[in-house]
Amino acid sequence: MLLAGSPCRPAGPEEYRGCGARRGGEDTGVKVPQQLGKGPSAFIPLGEILQEGVESSLRQLLIEAFVSAGRVDNITMVMGLHPQYLSSFWKTQYLLLRMDGPLPYHKRHYIAIMAAARHQCSYLVGLHMEEFLRVGGNPAWLQGLHYAPQKLRNLNEINKLLAHRPWLITKEHIEALLKTGENSWSLAELVQALVLLTHYHSLASFVFGCGINPEEDQDGGHGCWPPSPHSDSSPASDDSMGGSGGKDAMQEVEVLMERMKLLQESQLEEEGVTQEEMATRFELEKTESLLVTPSDIVDHSLQSNVLCFVEDPEFSYKDFTRRGEQAPPTFHAQDYTWEDHGYSLINRLYPDVGQLLDEKFQVVYNLTYNTIAMHCGVDTSMLRRAIWNYVHCVFGIRYDDYDYGEVNQLLERSLKVYIKTVACYPEKTTKRMYTQFWRHFKHSEKVHINLLLLEARMQAALLYALRAVTRYMT
Repeated sequence: MLLAGSPCRPAGPEEYRGCGARRGGEDTGVKVPQQLGKGPSAFIPLGEILQEGVESSLRQLLIEAFVSAGRVDNITMVMGLHPQYLSSFWKTQYLLLRMDGPLPYHKRHYIAIMAAARHQCSYLVGLHMEEFLRVGGNPAWLQGLHYAPQKLRNLNEINKLLAHRPWLITKEHIEALLKTGENSWSLAELVQALVLLTHYHSLASFVFGCGINPEEDQDGGHGCWPPSPHSDSSPASDDSMGGSGGKDAMQEVEVLMERMKLLQESQLEEEGVTQEEMATRFELEKTESLLVTPSDIVDHSLQSNVLCFVEDPEFSYKDFTRRGEQAPPTFHAQDYTWEDHGYSLINRLYPDVGQLLDEKFQVVYNLTYNTIAMHCGVDTSMLRRAIWNYVHCVFGIRYDDYDYGEVNQLLERSLKVYIKTVACYPEKTTKRMYTQFWRHFKHSEKVHINLLLLEARMQAALLYALRAVTRYMT
């Protein structure tokens, strides 16, 4: 059996005041962290996670995690709502962090720290500081980026671009890292670093998007969020919807079902939309995405344990195109695809990782239980595709054969605000954003969206980075 590669240090089971994960009175025998009633997520009640998640397949995964690492961390508990995905995620992360590869183990964890710090995710920064020390890293490096070797510091520019504006990455960035000298990177090392950076940028999106709580032993239980009013921006619990709120939420579900039905019927009846119209609809969606910004005011003061790993902290996501500005050209997906280009390049330079990444992308893209809220037997492929393609759209990637009119039909404004926030500036995510979209849907369905966001974001950034590598090589 595969050992769980969870992003946390091996802690002894005695460190936890856990409760047996129960369903229907049955004790699974796995102790899970319970932070004085907090649970793994600030957004999802603990009972929801245990009730919806503890199936037999997940139970085995949790046992493996506990045996391997001595703990079941909060990311694992929330991802465990979708055991098939969790298994694929673990295999990939285990290979990235713990199996043979071009980079030594301590540098892998330092790169994870650098990536998580770009999004102020002190949850991941803290976990990997502990892992860095556990595998023999120099404690002096943890005083900040300026104490790390120049070779690692040279990653700062591409880390910054990958996290916030990946479309700006060029072959010159790759060439600068690979040029001969004592601090140069090999191509294999750089590809592993690129995968690690995009993995942890995207995982930070998941942490914030699902409101992952700090681990029980992490910074006194306050290590996940910057000191900002995330929870103050909404009532203590928005889960109960009495009166008109519940009726409105029910109506949202029915409207979405009806729109999906009409779109499916129109696809069968129409000969198709012209290429010109498809291009126009993409540009319209890209322009409209400029208006989709979070209204919640969040204090962005960085905690010292994060700030020391960040250079140019003001650099952040900037909309791909703004009126009056020269926009980079649209990335046409068919010109550089994951399937035909990115996959083979990674597999050539970093064996086995391409296969695992491909499996992870496929698992999440095709994952379905054929349900929407209270409806069963539903084909959700159209909705999943709209979410995936909208994430790629806000990063400037266009699928020429996709009708972006579907995005406007299927994704209402509050969902777009949530998607763009979690994908582009996850540190701004609030509980209010989480509760305001899909109000009658299960928490597991909202976690499913976060998994789609995580993987769509990672693939988008990887495509830009790997395209630059390919251009350098040719």
